[in-house]
Amino acid sequence: MKEYIDGNELDKLVILWTSSERDVAMHFALMYPRVSKQHGWWDEVRVIIWGPSEKLLAEDEELQLYIKAMLDNGVEILACKGSANIYGVEEKLTSLGIEVIYMGEHLTKMIKSDWKVITV
Repeated sequence: MKEYIDGNELDKLVILWTSSERDVAMHFALMYPRVSKQHGWWDEVRVIIWGPSEKLLAEDEELQLYIKAMLDNGVEILACKGSANIYGVEEKLTSLGIEVIYMGEHLTKMIKSDWKVITV
């Protein structure tokens, strides 16, 4: 995970996606970060998949295609290891190219720094 380039802080956005609702995923949690990265609205765009959203993603092939396209476009995608283990989806998320790590400390650092955080 990058925090700085040449010592300068970046314009950084993190979407914390926790909802198990498919419409929320399709029309915000995955659409806004994808579009904002394509248009250069943010220097860095990160999506954290946490809780019920991990289970939804592991079961939904269309959402998985969105994730793959986002990764290809430079959106960083992370998932919470603790939640992934609860839902039994760590292996599936990892196979999609998602970095699965314990998120508590990482999210805390983002919140305390200059990351803009949106939760859905």
